[in-house]
Amino acid sequence: MKVALVNPPWSFHGSVYAGCREPHLPLELAYARALLERAGHEAALLDAHARGLDLPALRAAVAALRPDLTAIATAPSYLFWRCPPPELRVPMATAAALRGHGGLLVAVGPHGSSTPRAALRKLGVDVVILGECEEILVMLAGAADARYWRIPSIAYRRNGIDHVQGGPHAASVRALPALRWDDATIARHAHHHHRFDAVPDGPGAELEASRGCAHRCALCGRDRSRAPLRRRPLEAVLDELDALLAQGARYVYFIDEHFLPDRALLEALRARDVTFGVRLRIDSWSREMLDLLGRAGCVSIEAGVEGLFGGERGERGERDPLARRSSASIEELTALLVHARKSVPFVQATLHATLHQSSAGDPAAAEAWRQRLLGLGVWANEPVPMFPYPGSPAYAARWGAPDDGAWERAHAHYIAEHRKLGDLEDSRPLPLAELEHGAR
Repeated sequence: MKVALVNPPWSFHGSVYAGCREPHLPLELAYARALLERAGHEAALLDAHARGLDLPALRAAVAALRPDLTAIATAPSYLFWRCPPPELRVPMATAAALRGHGGLLVAVGPHGSSTPRAALRKLGVDVVILGECEEILVMLAGAADARYWRIPSIAYRRNGIDHVQGGPHAASVRALPALRWDDATIARHAHHHHRFDAVPDGPGAELEASRGCAHRCALCGRDRSRAPLRRRPLEAVLDELDALLAQGARYVYFIDEHFLPDRALLEALRARDVTFGVRLRIDSWSREMLDLLGRAGCVSIEAGVEGLFGGERGERGERDPLARRSSASIEELTALLVHARKSVPFVQATLHATLHQSSAGDPAAAEAWRQRLLGLGVWANEPVPMFPYPGSPAYAARWGAPDDGAWERAHAHYIAEHRKLGDLEDSRPLPLAELEHGAR
């Protein structure tokens, strides 16, 4: 079978999406391509975002391939599956443009993982994959539609009835190969994600050392798209890294939900001429391992800090179920962040407001701590209002399990409750219905 793997031409105007808007390597599609080719299929990855292709150009490229199956991502990359654009405007327009040219249309991403029926309805695709997509795409490529009932973790419509089979899929990351990218893709990837210490002196790249997370942070919807915690084999990570370095990559960002304190990996990175960035839980690291992290070439740390000043009681008097679960005190966290800054040029404490913080928290205490960190050389943003992603603990605490209207409900609440969305936002967001109107 011939398969097209499509990363749409992303646009974020009017979105509450607070993630990086630069193109990133679509790791999930590249893993899928490798597994499809291993199974004997022909697969092509079309990254419209990175190549600057508009929808007519993307449609022409897909039509020229004449694929039997086309997979369309609903988030810019695995890096942002835990915090994607809530709206499906761009994937909807992409599916409409490719209908009749791409064969069987399949949606992959966090939207279908949380609300499969709503994703089917909005996107108008033939199949939606729940959870991680690589292995399920191989199953779909090898099955006739009459046998879909045998494939787990998919949703599809037959005879006017929506069928949802199983829950979100978790891939065997040990079976995922070391990725290979063509030279033009790496040369084009000038962006160094979350790097602020220096001007890029060559291409950047993204890499995955582990997938999933052992924690359940309030804002993260990874339970329905990237769970549980699994580590890739060290040999595969280093094989992939060495190939990137041979192609001229000068910086790598590890997309792991939380980069783990792995001594063997850090020693291997130390032996290579590479700089890198990570996202981690600072309370999972000792001072010794933070020193090794810096010696290994880390130049950027993003440490999420959630609910430190959220209070114990919510707006209706109930105990806040999203209170920070770190065993470290504020002083211990501060000391670790400051220690990390001794060997890592840029350390950020990303402050997140919890579900109940507007009523039960202490904004003055949060601001005082932020100013203290800034004075100690650790960057700390103003607390970012947390979007209650369907499937996240924040969503469940307020509305329960996500239904077909979950994204609309969460989005309407978010823009109604938060007139200022922190210092990372530059414009007022549009309502979800307005964003998606006319996309098909």
